[in-house]
Amino acid sequence: MVDHLIPPRQFQSASLDSFQPDPEYPSQAAAVSAIRAFAASWAPGAKGLFSRKRASPVLPGIYLDGGFGVGKTHLLAALWSLAPGRKYFGTFIEYTALVGALGYTATVNLLRGASLICIDEFELDDPGDTRLMSRLLGELVASGTRLAATSNTPPNALGEGRFAAADFLREIDSLAARFTILRIDGLDYRRRALDGHAIALTDAEFELAIEDVAGDVTIDDFSSVLRHLSGVHPSRYVKLVEGLAAVGIRDVAVLHNQTDALRLVAFVDRLYDARIRIIATGVPFDQVFADDMLSGGYRKKYLRAMSRLISLTSGSLD
Repeated sequence: MVDHLIPPRQFQSASLDSFQPDPEYPSQAAAVSAIRAFAASWAPGAKGLFSRKRASPVLPGIYLDGGFGVGKTHLLAALWSLAPGRKYFGTFIEYTALVGALGYTATVNLLRGASLICIDEFELDDPGDTRLMSRLLGELVASGTRLAATSNTPPNALGEGRFAAADFLREIDSLAARFTILRIDGLDYRRRALDGHAIALTDAEFELAIEDVAGDVTIDDFSSVLRHLSGVHPSRYVKLVEGLAAVGIRDVAVLHNQTDALRLVAFVDRLYDARIRIIATGVPFDQVFADDMLSGGYRKKYLRAMSRLISLTSGSLD
């Protein structure tokens, strides 16, 4: 699990120079400048006698808030590459799973002393996670570790619609107080490049597409996929897809069970990180989440997954 705490393959070469801000959205260029300033304190001599006036971040963390597909993960990975020494990059669920596997104290001891902890897709889906992450990040900041995070939700709105956020306002505010918040506006680059719909194939097209895959491919019914995911912790999904070139999924259907839907979101994230194509029949994958789900507390998670599913089923993974 610790070995996987690095940027996904497609972002391992990401840099601030390779990020191309959209001139229509000045907040993107502003975010690049702010991240450069945040990273400047790691430069040699940043704390020397004649560099006392160097601009440095007041807060120990930087938080990239914006919609999906605007480049937040690229910028997070670029910051990770600038950090010296030992550093970690993972999704929110990977860090909570790490605590579950090692225990809280062992996790703190493992992460303590890192120059930077990057947390992609920051979510607070239940009160236990709220308290856990608030305590964990607080201890790491106290030891000198910097933090960086991305999310589709501003930190003072984390948890809204999913649990009684007001009951945990102190913990949520404590998290938010550690970050300089950067709002990044823009259009989803995946939808800019595609026609906006996931691709569903006929049975005949499915067979031909499977035959054309160069590499290992799995073939399962949608119901079988959901059943298998229910028996595996989401932190282990990365192992399920390791080494695959594509996954074939037959008879995709609309989901009405929230637990199944959230497992699918986590699975899609791992497929997207690994650049693994989806070949599917049945309901187009961007229509898999029921309408009531898209109006509930996990709406942004589902919309992000839909965006990624459009990319994964189209084969456009650059």
